[in-house]
Amino acid sequence: MRNIADLPQTIPVFPLPGALMLPRAKLPLHIFEPRYLAMIEDVMKTPHRLIGMVQPNGTRGLHKIGCAGRLTAFSETDDGRYMITLTGVSRFRLGEEIEGFTPYRRFDVSFDGFDRDLGDAEHDSAMDRPELLKLLRRFFEDRGLSTDWDGLREADDELLINSLSMLCPFEPEDRQALLEAPTISERRETLITLMTYALHGGGDENLQ
Repeated sequence: MRNIADLPQTIPVFPLPGALMLPRAKLPLHIFEPRYLAMIEDVMKTPHRLIGMVQPNGTRGLHKIGCAGRLTAFSETDDGRYMITLTGVSRFRLGEEIEGFTPYRRFDVSFDGFDRDLGDAEHDSAMDRPELLKLLRRFFEDRGLSTDWDGLREADDELLINSLSMLCPFEPEDRQALLEAPTISERRETLITLMTYALHGGGDENLQ
């Protein structure tokens, strides 16, 4: 699915607070609610196997921008739960909800404007990796977190920035800002801003 024309116009949507899916990144999920078990079973019968991840928007329903992921791994536990992995394909804008008989929600969606999501991995030529990792180490130490530092130093630009965006313990609205960043460079800038604010309650130019 390298072209917008290859993508379906209607997809099932999984509203999940705090879950961030990004293009070309992998999101593991543990499925146990009956309605979402039914959703997975139905999705596996389709040629595209796409599920739209969208964050709830408080009392206002759902955020208008989400990301569609292709179901690329599946296993079932002894008690009937599903362990799946979604691989991000493209962001989308929510359209009208489709009324029907499925226990889960389905929406018309538009992938227009997200052409770069279907292309090759992005590079961030302006990224200062040592400074980013220096800030990240302070952030992780402050939160009592650990990671594979050698892996982060060697990771491609997009993999590094998207992995950190998905793994760092940010609030749902902050995760939405990372999702909506138009380019990988802007996502990296948003990531730096969020980590700096979390550490200091505001920006610190010396860390950027």
